[in-house]
Amino acid sequence: MPVSVVILAAGQGKRMNSDLPKVLQPLAGRPLLQHVIDTARSLEPESIYVVYGFGGDAVQAALGTASVKWVLQSEQLGTGHAVTQAIPAIPAEHTVLVLCGDVPMIQAATLQRLLDVSQASGGLALLTLEIPDPTGYGRIIRDAGGGVIAIIEHRDASPAQRQVTEINTGVMAAPAELLRGWLLKVGRNNDQREYLLTDVVGIAAQAGTRVDAVAASGAAEVLGVNDKVQLAQVEANYRQQRARELMMAGATLADPARIDIRGTVSVGRDVFIDINAVLIGNVNLASGVKVGPNCLIVESHIGAGTEIHANSIVDHAVVGEDCRIGPFARLRPDTVLQADVHIGNFVELKNAQIGAHSKANHLTYVGDATVGSGVNIGAGTITCNYDGANKWPTVIEDGVFVGSGSMLVAPVRIGASSTIGAGSTITASTPQGQLSLERSKQVSVDTWKRPRKYTDAEKQDIVDEALKK
Repeated sequence: MPVSVVILAAGQGKRMNSDLPKVLQPLAGRPLLQHVIDTARSLEPESIYVVYGFGGDAVQAALGTASVKWVLQSEQLGTGHAVTQAIPAIPAEHTVLVLCGDVPMIQAATLQRLLDVSQASGGLALLTLEIPDPTGYGRIIRDAGGGVIAIIEHRDASPAQRQVTEINTGVMAAPAELLRGWLLKVGRNNDQREYLLTDVVGIAAQAGTRVDAVAASGAAEVLGVNDKVQLAQVEANYRQQRARELMMAGATLADPARIDIRGTVSVGRDVFIDINAVLIGNVNLASGVKVGPNCLIVESHIGAGTEIHANSIVDHAVVGEDCRIGPFARLRPDTVLQADVHIGNFVELKNAQIGAHSKANHLTYVGDATVGSGVNIGAGTITCNYDGANKWPTVIEDGVFVGSGSMLVAPVRIGASSTIGAGSTITASTPQGQLSLERSKQVSVDTWKRPRKYTDAEKQDIVDEALKK
């Protein structure tokens, strides 16, 4: 049976105390609303309608996905009114699934259970939750036989009804044709003077339509975000969930509470991740990878057996098998390392392709370069790729040895199996198999004396004399 999803995302979120609309607040680096849209999309519905209002231009600009249909709620007159804005476009034979744009942890499996119940009965299905302290939440009211007959908001509940611990989560599924009729009967006779979606439960029950309650899998997946404290709670829940997924896939985490996953991470067997690692975007860690403490990995593939030592950054890079990176190394976008490459402390690579078994172990910058296999790049070497207006390439062929403190001024090619003498500034391509070096003549000054410590008066005299010139 076809499904249309309606996501309520029009609220301002005043308690956020932020200029950013509530549904754009970030969870794991993505807007809250994006998480809900992604989950909805995984159900393969016919359409996804996002009802927007406050900050609508910013919301559309940030999400801008062609896979949703935007519906404006120009006046925020309640959740029932919000669904009314979308319902005319939904075919009568569809099942409508109503989601909240500020409930980002909702699981696709839970929503599928809800849809299955609604479609099997042809009635209304509510997602509910039992919690020990239901203060502030709408209560699920049942009749003597256990059937759901209404949702009563906390402020309107009697003392007896406030003892009910089963609450409304704001998520429901119902046949479009029936929901359309129920919404027409919703009024504004409440303290908020709003059209509340929860009123359709009582209307449906009075009409003899079956109303089922489907239990959520836990409180974490239906926690809404109304302020920065709740945002932090959801972020913690998200980290915990993602960490568990990695461990179940075979990764060992030094401390599951101290890893931050902001994307899709896949791991092979026997991966080890130390504390405070941050993984962003699509990250693949092949079997046997070891990630040290305080590392950042963004949109990268790390080959089997590679070790990334402490405080290193790998950003939009491809790293081959059995490499050694860091500590304090930085691989910038478009860097590719073949197998068994060593990139050491305080080495930065950018748009560099490094051949197998090559090394750059200390204090080096390699940018816009192609480096062959078996190359050794000494400490303090720089590929001078930028002339102030243009970027130029450097090619270092197989078997080259670059001495420490060398400047390779691009565009330049260093011939295979050649050696660059330490301290050289190379401005022209070098032949294969030869030593190339460029140095000023060394001199020693026998009359030079090391500076001594001057008194303040002596220093002032020297300054005064210098300023007269």
